[in-house]
Amino acid sequence: MDSKLLRDLEILTGLMEQGGWKSLRLHSNEISVNLSPTPQDGLERAAAQPAAPRREPEPPPATPAPSPAPIAAPPASALPSAIDPAWAVVKAPNLGTFYRSPKPGAPNFVEVGQQVQAGTELCLIEVMKLFTSVRAEQAGTVRHIAAADAELVEGGQPLMYIELA
Repeated sequence: MDSKLLRDLEILTGLMEQGGWKSLRLHSNEISVNLSPTPQDGLERAAAQPAAPRREPEPPPATPAPSPAPIAAPPASALPSAIDPAWAVVKAPNLGTFYRSPKPGAPNFVEVGQQVQAGTELCLIEVMKLFTSVRAEQAGTVRHIAAADAELVEGGQPLMYIELA
């Protein structure tokens, strides 16, 4: 199973848990997935449906793919020396991909040092092509952005810190 499919399944499982869904059935051109907290539910459904034709696995490439370079930590100067406990923490509402701008190449919603009002759009969280807008709950100044653009974030993970006005 490839890593993108595993990531998508993890996201779907997280959404099931957060939303209190009893089961999820997903069909695509090449795959059918039944997710359920009880294994029996998924097995009964799978047994009731005919098996999809299997594709023959493709032979591995002649040359191994280069392994991705490790992601470097941000420079110490990019991190605040101390995060003030009085700052408001903006947390991810759900699991997904964090985006600082509405589309590639567009200006970021906010920058460090920028003043924001209650309701100002701060970022987007995307999961399965569904975008959730994250907005400031109170007025203040953005003091630190904790997540990297296009990074997978967990529900409840700190995204930004805002010094309240």
